Amino acid sequence: MNFSDILSRFKQGKGTARSHMKNLIEMAAVDGNFDLIENDLLRKIAKRNNISDSHLKEIHKNPHKVEFELPADKREKFFQFYDLVHMMSIDKTIHEEEMKLCNLFAIKFGYPRERSGEMIRSIQLNIENEQGHDETFKRMEWLLN
Repeated sequence: MNFSDILSRFKQGKGTARSHMKNLIEMAAVDGNFDLIENDLLRKIAKRNNISDSHLKEIHKNPHKVEFELPADKREKFFQFYDLVHMMSIDKTIHEEEMKLCNLFAIKFGYPRERSGEMIRSIQLNIENEQGHDETFKRMEWLLN
């Protein structure tokens, strides 16, 4: 792998991380209530993705400047979807708008429409049982293939 390949991967990762933050903000706000528990989760995920608080605020203020970018790696794509389901579920109340948006993200991420509800429920159960990204991904591989 040459330097330009490495630089391209870095830029893609940063772009997908920014896109991910925008998607999470959209999920948190779709019900009209962006509360403290959602903000805490957003900041935790931002930190994990090397997005600073100042960049997060910029994305929140100017979401139109961030384009949707789908991760090329199937594992990273699943991890982002897991985070979206987690954001939807974190306040223990799932609104119809949140479920619609989550299903839309499942389709945008390339998951089969007819299995999106099953995927979402499975991820929610894993989150409730304190199963992280890796454990959930391993359990869901059969559904994803």
